[in-house]
Amino acid sequence: MTHRILIVGGGAGGLELATRLGKTLGKRGAAHITLVDANLTHIWKPLLHEVAAGSLNAHEDELNYVAQAKWNHFQFQLGRMSGLDRTAKQIQLSATLDDVGHELVPERSLGYDTLVIAVGSNTNDFGTVGAAQHCLFLDSREQAERFHQQLLNHYLRAHAGSENEKISVAIVGAGATGVELAAELHNAAHELAAYGLDRIKPQDMHITLIEAGSRVLPALPNRISTPVHQTLEKLGVRVMTNATVSEVTADHLKTRNGDVIEASLKVWAAGIRAPSFLKDIDGLETNRLNQLLVRPTLQTTLDDNIFAFGDCAACPQPGSEQNVPPRAQAAHQQASMLTKSLKARLQGKPMPTYEYKDYGSLVSLSRFSAVGNLMGNLTGSVMLEGWLARVFYASLYRMHQVALYGLFPTLLLMLGNRIGRGTEPRLKLH
Repeated sequence: MTHRILIVGGGAGGLELATRLGKTLGKRGAAHITLVDANLTHIWKPLLHEVAAGSLNAHEDELNYVAQAKWNHFQFQLGRMSGLDRTAKQIQLSATLDDVGHELVPERSLGYDTLVIAVGSNTNDFGTVGAAQHCLFLDSREQAERFHQQLLNHYLRAHAGSENEKISVAIVGAGATGVELAAELHNAAHELAAYGLDRIKPQDMHITLIEAGSRVLPALPNRISTPVHQTLEKLGVRVMTNATVSEVTADHLKTRNGDVIEASLKVWAAGIRAPSFLKDIDGLETNRLNQLLVRPTLQTTLDDNIFAFGDCAACPQPGSEQNVPPRAQAAHQQASMLTKSLKARLQGKPMPTYEYKDYGSLVSLSRFSAVGNLMGNLTGSVMLEGWLARVFYASLYRMHQVALYGLFPTLLLMLGNRIGRGTEPRLKLH
């Protein structure tokens, strides 16, 4: 019987792995590759802040899993993982419902010989009172589009009136997502006014970025966070550090320091945790963030037939007490290694072990700037800022597209995007 490799999660890492394995093992019939995801389309998660601000039209940049599977010799199954039976080597998928609540795809089980879990992470609101009820999150395309629609609704209501109005946005968490969203919203305010929705002036969009730590981008070096902080303040973004949100209501946020921040739109972008269904699933070891504990081979600690990688896995770093950071470059590296690992496993050969390589970090501040550093064996650490950093930032997404489509199709996509600019608005207006 052909070896069955089941990959759960079609994010950047899971989709890249399914594509690579399909092109090799699947194409020559050495293994049966199946990808499972709860959605029919994929969009690169680091772009969701652009979807929220309207800078990116997700319907134009999404990838269809069914088509990708056909082109790359793997199978796709629509569904959300809800359980695991390690003895029977099966996963359970919950029923998928359509927009009106009717069952589209029934509850069912799928078998595997090798299971790879790559379900990513969700935003962690740390149980803050009112956060789940009153904040928007940016964990999926649907959530990002919901934020964009609410933002646009404010402008449309103001446009139908006779007086100028104001809008206030509070973003909790000054990591990369929060910082990039703040800059994109400032750009969106100018673009919306330029298209005639000017009852809310650009200076009347009040953006507050709230961070519990002592500085923005706390996971990155000071030499990156300092210029980012300065640029945000130049753009008019109010940056609050050492401010832990203790309660969220319908129209404001409260901090432990007693500050009250008025906000008509509230976004929670602080912290991550793996999906709750992973917590101790069928006896596998997990941590307090629901992440599956894995060895350097990316196999789970208690089952050699189950691998996990990306944000949903707690992978140790050699020589460090910290786990591999939940970053897109880590998932990309792990997907590349697992392609080799699973081939070696089928041949009965030793599998490689994963060691995280930090190639630097880049943060986009919309059209205004970008800041970051690149790290390599030859160059050491090189600080980038301005247009050059923006070029390298854009190249990260192109590298992801090359992994999925190949070089020539990606070049065609870039050409198509360039041609389409003259016939499309610079901001999504619906």
